[in-house]
Amino acid sequence: MTKNNLSNLVNFFFEAGSLRRVARSHRQTLLTNDLSDNIASHSFRVTIIGYFLAKQEKANSDKVVQMCLFHDISEARCGDQNWVNKKYVKVFEDEIQKDQLKNLPNNKDLNELINEYQERKSLESKLAKDADLLDQILLLKEYAWQGNKEAEDWLKDNQQQKRLSSLSARKLAIQIIKQKPSDWWANLWTADRR
Repeated sequence: MTKNNLSNLVNFFFEAGSLRRVARSHRQTLLTNDLSDNIASHSFRVTIIGYFLAKQEKANSDKVVQMCLFHDISEARCGDQNWVNKKYVKVFEDEIQKDQLKNLPNNKDLNELINEYQERKSLESKLAKDADLLDQILLLKEYAWQGNKEAEDWLKDNQQQKRLSSLSARKLAIQIIKQKPSDWWANLWTADRR
């Protein structure tokens, strides 16, 4: 790898890191100011969800994980857009993708991966999108549990659930809605130290 290639790759790493500072735009419409909810934290949980969905659906888990990792990478340059924004703002994602990846090694592979995700024709791309939607359902459940009435209404509205394509994702969505966000630690609590 040349010095120039290394420099381009490091620049991309810094750009990917900037996603920690890109707030998710639904904060405006969900009436929350949760500073922990950013594109990087979202992509992290989406990737974990995608891995398990791929395993459940017997899909290529490596490809699903890669799609989940890169599904919002363009938002480092354009920010996140909520449904109100999308009605009025045109984002040139193709141009962003081209500029963002043009100087990276293996950029052909990344372009193909991102294009496949955006087309939503393959099982893997559909599962990556399901993971994206499941993260939103988890977040809505967490906010509703904290008393956010807007999040509660969004959960009842079912829009994310209606867009899920896999049986595994639909089953997980039902379980997310039934389960308390604190159940993961409920049986771990103890007053005793080791």
